[in-house]
Amino acid sequence: MKLDLQNIPRRKNLSKEDFLKEYFIPKKPVVIEDLTNNWPAFKKWSFEYFREKAGEVVVPLYDGKPAKGRQNSHGVAKKIPFKEYIDILEQGPTDLRMFFFNLLQNCPGLLEDFEYPDLGVKFFKKLPVLFVGGEGSKVVMHYDMDLANNFHFNFVGEKKVILYPPDQTGLIYKVPYSIVSMEIIDMDNPDLDKYPALAKAKGFETRLKHGDALYIPSHWWHFIKYETASLSMTLRSLPKSPKQIAEVLNNLLFMRNYDNLMRKLKGQKWIDRKNEIAIKKTHKNAGIE
Repeated sequence: MKLDLQNIPRRKNLSKEDFLKEYFIPKKPVVIEDLTNNWPAFKKWSFEYFREKAGEVVVPLYDGKPAKGRQNSHGVAKKIPFKEYIDILEQGPTDLRMFFFNLLQNCPGLLEDFEYPDLGVKFFKKLPVLFVGGEGSKVVMHYDMDLANNFHFNFVGEKKVILYPPDQTGLIYKVPYSIVSMEIIDMDNPDLDKYPALAKAKGFETRLKHGDALYIPSHWWHFIKYETASLSMTLRSLPKSPKQIAEVLNNLLFMRNYDNLMRKLKGQKWIDRKNEIAIKKTHKNAGIE
């Protein structure tokens, strides 16, 4: 058995009208290969450039270890100057990652290096964020809590991305009271004997290189593996429908806080119980005894 993954379409010279009609409105992913070609970032953005422009900025780093016991999810592993983090990245494989780093707040001068694409989409301009990771590091399968439409621009290195649409949620071992699948599952090389429902899920994959722009529709699941040390930026378009806004508020105000409270109260028992429920529910959805 292996994962059922189709290649994400790759396009050039994609007009605003075609993007809206073929991808944004029907909520389908696409890689646009030439969207960043005229940006200064296309030529400038490298680790050396960020060492020069933002080297003294202290950045939070996260590792690949799942939260255990009474730990909150997504805890910071360490904080160091960006230039020291770049040194670590250039030395070889590391699971240390930097994510959701707000350029507007921390490095406003870098805003001159890119522009918001004219794709007929309204962007949330207060949140251009960087994602950086070391060779071999991985991001657990998840969807974004704010249900944003994501436009993910890769500039340094290469990364592998696996996507699943919302209608496959029942087959990818979603953990209750969370926006992630089971962290113990390595989506890059899953044990399909142990997690057989994954073989029934229908997803998409691609590999992003320098300048590639990936559109990830709202509520789509995504897993990322940094094939090499890599630096990317995401621009976001937030949901507008009352139903989606209600779900975002529930995610932010109830679900996340309730999960962290239960972690503090019950520790590892809570995490183990959620994983048991995820397996039982997923196998039921897949018709697996």
